[in-house]
Amino acid sequence: MTLVAFYARPDRAEAAVLAQRATEWLAERGHQAISAQRPDGTVSIDGADLLVSLGGDGTLLRAVESALTMGVPVLGVNIGRLGFLTQVEPAGLEVALESFLAGTHQVEERMTLHVTVVGPDGEIRAERTALNEATVEKTVPGHTVRIAAAIDGRPFVTYAADGLLVATPTGSTAYNLSARGPVLSPHLRAIVVTPVSPHMLFDRPLVLDPTEQLELGILEPRPAVLVVDGATVTSLEPGSSVRCREGDRPARLVTFGHSNFHAILRAKFHLADR
Repeated sequence: MTLVAFYARPDRAEAAVLAQRATEWLAERGHQAISAQRPDGTVSIDGADLLVSLGGDGTLLRAVESALTMGVPVLGVNIGRLGFLTQVEPAGLEVALESFLAGTHQVEERMTLHVTVVGPDGEIRAERTALNEATVEKTVPGHTVRIAAAIDGRPFVTYAADGLLVATPTGSTAYNLSARGPVLSPHLRAIVVTPVSPHMLFDRPLVLDPTEQLELGILEPRPAVLVVDGATVTSLEPGSSVRCREGDRPARLVTFGHSNFHAILRAKFHLADR
């Protein structure tokens, strides 16, 4: 018997209806389904063989974060707008589940980013793992934030910008793309550092080896905020720092057939020949 957990976007009625439909479909075939979301707001996927995300890319990012520790593969079903990371549309969910149960699927591993927040006192304030990106952003409208970047403990440059984002190859097509950062194949292992509206001459993205560790120090006079995969984590007062390195565990995404990243990129962003 296979146990499938569903992580549904809470404000989309279609997601709940789809989860119920799939639960009944699985039960008819002798399998079990549970909701990953508990009434108290926590997430539990204990014993699950598969986590199905029902929503858009944001929902899938939350689902991946929940699945990382246990190494549970995640199947993304698109009930959003772009759905760049999701694999199937709602109408194809049962076909996708049938393929998973038959073992004719693939599991694609994606690099993650481990993010640690250290306060001015040297104490760790928060830790997160990102599939897309971590962003240090300004909090005061009309003003930049100053961020001192160091690589492997050596000072690199001080950025004056609206923010600085640190992306994985998977995240290169998210916020990084809108900030004019490079598009990377998701099969690469690399860390992309892209300034957001920089107020300085050095305004180019930087691509680091995954073994290199990046530290971002928040300088006077203004605070910043840390956002990881679209979710606000904590405020950052001057003297705080954000440390970024390759995550200990990759995200595991369920795919079917040969996944062509460049074809998906072309289709999702409506790229056309001139």
